[in-house]
Amino acid sequence: MGSTFGYLFRITTFGESHGGGVGVVIDGCPPRIEISEAEIQVDLDRRKPGQSKITTPRKEDDRCEILSGVFEGKTTGTPISILVRNKDARSQDYNEMADKFRPSHADATYQAKYGIRNWQGGGRSSARETIGRVAAGAIAKKILQQVAGVEIIAYVKRIKDLEAAIDPNTVTLEQVESNIVRCPNADMAEKMIDLIDLVRRDGNSVGGVVECVARQVPVGLGDPVFDKLEADLAKAVMSLPASKGFEIGSGFDGTLLTGREHNDEFYMEGERFRTRTNRSGGIQGGISNGEDIIIRVAFKPTATIMQEQKTVTVGGEETTLIAKGRHDPCVLPRAVPMVEAMVAITICDHYLRQKAIDQRSMS
Repeated sequence: MGSTFGYLFRITTFGESHGGGVGVVIDGCPPRIEISEAEIQVDLDRRKPGQSKITTPRKEDDRCEILSGVFEGKTTGTPISILVRNKDARSQDYNEMADKFRPSHADATYQAKYGIRNWQGGGRSSARETIGRVAAGAIAKKILQQVAGVEIIAYVKRIKDLEAAIDPNTVTLEQVESNIVRCPNADMAEKMIDLIDLVRRDGNSVGGVVECVARQVPVGLGDPVFDKLEADLAKAVMSLPASKGFEIGSGFDGTLLTGREHNDEFYMEGERFRTRTNRSGGIQGGISNGEDIIIRVAFKPTATIMQEQKTVTVGGEETTLIAKGRHDPCVLPRAVPMVEAMVAITICDHYLRQKAIDQRSMS
């Protein structure tokens, strides 16, 4: 049913927006990794609703409970189960959507595929599903930091037509978390906040771009052809709600350059090869080359808006709808930890796969 991601570090998310809760089962986590609910909660707090005037007003503490797989503060190597209970669901806000499809939402396609759908908050199509991903991502980041010193930082680069100048080589988590829009460029962050607040008061929404950098990624992660590292990264982040585009390195702008301009020339730094530029985005031939991995993810404007739109009913009658409920006028600020999580899960999975190859070659 499409709820599992990963090969060796494998996650399965569960739950619905207005059900009893949401969560994740993580299989393949190595033993003896120190982890606590408090560490996981840090990223969940960055994802949770009700953070500021530019996010949904739904109030959820999103407190995580580790149900299995951790003993005396360390992972045991067995499946880790994490649960977050829903506390502030208002299912009555969605009564009209039981019969009417929200434009650009998953309502119509879920109904067409399954012949049934959970219309309360969108069920599995709700962004609350990403709670499990973020919880798993916190563990993946801990593994990567502990075994390889990998650091993963995402941030808002663009909201609508407001684009910030940000150096991915030097940006810090403190800069990202210094404002409610999670854009490390302070001047542009203020303009972004004003824009989101303006469209919120008009009952509308806007989209944008999240950029993410992964530093100190070991050389050699990823496999040729169908399991290229950037291909799996693309699948990972494009599975996030509202995602509509993926770039790595120079991305689409690279098409404006010649090969001479675009190629990353090599040089030696001690015994390690390096590249003078990083238009490849840290991956060449589907395999990490040791440079920073830099990706960008485009997110569409939130589908549910508080303005009248034309739609159809489940029975095929044309009608109109003014959506109700509590929704983000822009998903970007809360998408930042989601992108970090999916990048971490993907790189962690490929790290463990490479370690397995290394061990086989030594035997």
